[in-house]
Amino acid sequence: MGIEGVGARVARKEDKRFITGGGRYVDDMVVPGMKHAVFVRSPHAHAQIKKIDVKKAQAMPGVVGVLTGKELKADGIGNLICGWMIHSKDGTPMKMGAWSPLAVDKVRYVGDAVVIVVADTKGQARDAAEAVEITYKELKAVVDATKAIQAGAPQIHAESDNNLIFDWEIGDAKATDAAIKSAAHVTRMKIVNNRLVPNAMEPRAALGHYDKAEDHYTCWTTSQNPHVARLVMSAFYNVAPENKLRVIAPDVGGGFGSKIYIYPEEIVCLWASKKTGVPVKWVADRTESFLSDAHGRDHVSTVEMAFDKDNRITGFKVDTIANLGAYMSLFSSCVPTYLYATLLSGQYNIPAIHANVRTVYTNTAPVDAYRGAGRPEATYLLERTMETAARELGVSPAELRRRNFITSFPHQTPVIMNYDAGDYNASLDAAMKAADYAGFTKRRADAGKQGKLRGIGMSCYIEACGIAPSAAVGSLGAGVGLWESAEVRVNAVGTIEVLTGSHSHGQGHETTFAQLVTQRFGVPLDSVSIVHGDTDKVQMGMGTYGSRSGAVGMSAIVKALDKVEAKAKKIAAHLLEADEGDIVIENGEVKVAGTDKSLPWFQVALASYTAHNLPAGMEPGLKETAFYDPSNFTFPAGCYICEVEIDPETGTTEIIQFVAADDFGNIINPMIVEGQVHGGIAQGVGQALLEGAHYDSSGQLLTASYMDYTMPRAGDLPSFKVSTSNTPCPGNPLGIKGCGEAGAIGSPPAVINAITDALGVVDIAMPASPATVWATIRATKH
Repeated sequence: MGIEGVGARVARKEDKRFITGGGRYVDDMVVPGMKHAVFVRSPHAHAQIKKIDVKKAQAMPGVVGVLTGKELKADGIGNLICGWMIHSKDGTPMKMGAWSPLAVDKVRYVGDAVVIVVADTKGQARDAAEAVEITYKELKAVVDATKAIQAGAPQIHAESDNNLIFDWEIGDAKATDAAIKSAAHVTRMKIVNNRLVPNAMEPRAALGHYDKAEDHYTCWTTSQNPHVARLVMSAFYNVAPENKLRVIAPDVGGGFGSKIYIYPEEIVCLWASKKTGVPVKWVADRTESFLSDAHGRDHVSTVEMAFDKDNRITGFKVDTIANLGAYMSLFSSCVPTYLYATLLSGQYNIPAIHANVRTVYTNTAPVDAYRGAGRPEATYLLERTMETAARELGVSPAELRRRNFITSFPHQTPVIMNYDAGDYNASLDAAMKAADYAGFTKRRADAGKQGKLRGIGMSCYIEACGIAPSAAVGSLGAGVGLWESAEVRVNAVGTIEVLTGSHSHGQGHETTFAQLVTQRFGVPLDSVSIVHGDTDKVQMGMGTYGSRSGAVGMSAIVKALDKVEAKAKKIAAHLLEADEGDIVIENGEVKVAGTDKSLPWFQVALASYTAHNLPAGMEPGLKETAFYDPSNFTFPAGCYICEVEIDPETGTTEIIQFVAADDFGNIINPMIVEGQVHGGIAQGVGQALLEGAHYDSSGQLLTASYMDYTMPRAGDLPSFKVSTSNTPCPGNPLGIKGCGEAGAIGSPPAVINAITDALGVVDIAMPASPATVWATIRATKH
């Protein structure tokens, strides 16, 4: 390992521009003649649009255009789609309701876009937006998914009877029911996974520019996968032919899943640019983001876990109602199905599993993937149930888990997944040691003497990353393949550019991807550039989500590096008059092993382009491309332990310590991995203690600002104790598994398990705010 190569704790290259104000975000982009857009959004959760009058708005100062859904439809712009087909258990396809980028006849949630106003300044656009007169006929709304599927509930889409999108199942129902019937013990719970708002640092934004002279469109957007955005906007939304559409995702300030999708605003800004003849920029304000960004989670589940007389799990039965909001977002259907129910085995050897999932429309913002996407929901169910079962059985939560761990690999679960490698005992042992688990009883007693309630909880999570292979996900309904591409260009002076279809929005790709190249060729890190986020520069790619950039994106780079290395060795062998098998590349030199014969790296690169002395029949240049389609998911796993202290007088919960022991396989940059884990835990703790999106019965979002939606702050978090073990992934050339979502997956159940342990209760709703904890203490006393 070199000081800049694989395994080195290299500081992030990209941070210099970020911390000095040099980042280039969509809102920094300026195009000559650019105007500003504001969307008029529905104030009602459910209403018919009876009339839209834009005359006053059109006459206001600076206004360039005021456009409606009827004009958009007249120009042939298509509805937004969900790109993953799910069939109900009776074989019928999911009921996808129409979602026009601008509502035409009906609005279905507060924040539904109805009109776009384009003006010289944002202020003028805002003023004109307020002058748009829309007459609505308000309809009854429903925001609770469990009520939306009841007879007589308001009908949100004509295509979906009783608002049911699909009724889907996985696993063996008969075997699971039989296991429950014959069990020595059954733990039963109702578990709610609260709705969240992603809250990336940078709000969503879009800049659409139609060049009339070239008949060409450019869209700058806050996207996690610009190539998919281009594909969908051309193939399904009829915005522009793919060869006439360029999508650029420059620096993006966080995504967490919420920027995977194509939203109405990108489509409408591009269309409005052609319609008005000017470039059109829209940047969301924070309340607009709360209202219109895709939300996450929002499951209500009942579970039954069966044990035999030896406390081994014999069956696990789950029934889930998942709220998908007013419309089906791009990947919404796969989150509560193949990204959720397939992980219900967790780290445990469970012979029989059955899950039934019903997805439901409500008059709320659409729900889609949020950091972890289905895996946090599965882990929360499983780990809350395991902890509760241990208490019911009167055994140690750690030992109950250990007794049921999978210990032999590969392991085929009853719900599709085939785990390739892992050592769950190692993570459990590491976490328990770091947390001084054995010393907790004394710490609890000491806290009690101070009038405090102390609890400890653990969570053993597993996730599936690098969703693949493409043929498999295609057979399950995915509309796209989930491979990745890379191109490695060695320039004539030996500097190297890596063009990747992955997208970085905080993950540190410009550093870790460059470390791969430095490791391979021994060139300085600063001589390697990473290019991403531009469909005109990078060949087709699938973007970043699901912790896929390492396992899939980097593997594509490795394949391209293999080809570059092979060609460079052929050139060097020819120049040095040596056997190709004797050529080695290290420390920036190309050498003949066992001799003093060598060439500097740049000289081999230059020789490939001058082409004066190449092997017979070889093409000039040193540039290679590769596509990588994984053979299986990767399976990061770990154990988290949380210890809390609660003030019974105020209900305030303090996290005394938080331990994370993860297995991510091989690691490229330990410092970046630790940062990813820290961030994930912060979001998981936020869900457990602070965050929650709440609607009133009429569909008004009550938590549409930071005054009402509580985000975790530094004072809410302890100094995390993090460590990693390593069982390399056998399914990719780097042996890596992925780390970006782990913290958000494993932490919520650990926190809630600790709080319920401290309070001596079975369950407490997330977020376990001081008011909720205080009320639970009072209810327990009485």
